[in-house]
Amino acid sequence: MSYLVIGAGPAGLAALRSLKEAGLAAQAVEQNADVGGQWLYGAESSAVYASTHLISSKRTTAFADFPMPEDWPAYPNHAQVLDYLRAYARHFDLYPHIRFNTGLRALTRQGTGWRAAFSDGSSADYAGVIIANGHLSDPLIPATAGAFDGPVMHAKDYKTADIFEGKRVLVVGMGNTGCDIVVDAVHRAKQVFWSVRGGNHFVPKFLAGKPADEGNHRPRRFIIPKWLRARLHEPILRFVVGPPERFGLPKPAHRLYDRTPIVNSLVLQHLGQGDVKLRPPIRAFDGQSVVFADGRSDEVDLVLLATGYRITFPFLDDLRPLDWQDAAGAPKLFMNIFPREDNGLFVAGLLEGAGVGWEGRALQARVIAAYLGARAARPEAAAALRQDITSWFQKPAARDGGAHGLFVDFLAYKRDLQRLLARLS
Repeated sequence: MSYLVIGAGPAGLAALRSLKEAGLAAQAVEQNADVGGQWLYGAESSAVYASTHLISSKRTTAFADFPMPEDWPAYPNHAQVLDYLRAYARHFDLYPHIRFNTGLRALTRQGTGWRAAFSDGSSADYAGVIIANGHLSDPLIPATAGAFDGPVMHAKDYKTADIFEGKRVLVVGMGNTGCDIVVDAVHRAKQVFWSVRGGNHFVPKFLAGKPADEGNHRPRRFIIPKWLRARLHEPILRFVVGPPERFGLPKPAHRLYDRTPIVNSLVLQHLGQGDVKLRPPIRAFDGQSVVFADGRSDEVDLVLLATGYRITFPFLDDLRPLDWQDAAGAPKLFMNIFPREDNGLFVAGLLEGAGVGWEGRALQARVIAAYLGARAARPEAAAALRQDITSWFQKPAARDGGAHGLFVDFLAYKRDLQRLLARLS
């Protein structure tokens, strides 16, 4: 039997390529009409908006053996990224192995494998499944008291800034998406309010005219521990960018590299210019007004929630095979790939942490393919990995894994994937 890859975004393409190159029969299923996943602008499942650019530079984002064109900008826009992913799929002859316009309706255990039921009414049995369906499709809508007499939309549905024209706009949320949308709104809206909860570190896209993230990716014999990197780099950021609290933002309660930072200097500029009015979290809606936690209220015409996403696997009625954690709202996975049981399910691309890039997803895919190959060719190596997985699940969860337990230190994570790959190969 063959293997099924769910999704044809960067992680799904990497998984399909790795299985194919390992000599394993594989097929990918993709609900959209083309590859790209989130980068397929305009697709129902895509959260990309017109002004979207990479927040990591092209050299740190691209697959290591398939660089982006040299004449492209350091931070390509969404159309260029989609062109790149299409070129990757063509170069490695992946298109013939992908079923497009076909969603996955259900996955159920079938003996030692899995039966997949598709949206066109067909079904097929597979030896195993690599889940690469992404985690930016199911908007997280916070419960808010009261009712608002106007449009309330999630960033998932935001595409172009013309919706802000002449309006009083409230943007809720301080991730990279929220910051981008605040900047978009400034140029079209009559007034922009920004409701934020916790603080974060701000990182510039460029230092000395070069992409700021490239310095962290230079080959090194030893990896500087994350805590030490944070202590070295935080003072530099506070000097170059300025402390966020000088702009009225909350002071970060976490260290740099413990969460994905904000890669947006423009929003700070607009705060400094008075183009944006900061507000604390929302307490309630009251007709056309929004009441905030400090008791202030403002009348607004549109509320846009950049409040993140829920991690979902809609094709699995029973999430126990992925060791689902209700408290974290996410599965518990060894190396963000392997569930506790050797059940033929693997996950690719489900992680948090700047710097992993698509090469990190490719390493995940190669580890999965190597493990599947080792089960037949090197059973002792596969068995040793299973022992490591069992031991890991018996340990307490790491405290620096973020709210979902999925956050990784990109340098250590890619090093550990490479070591795991060497053991299995």
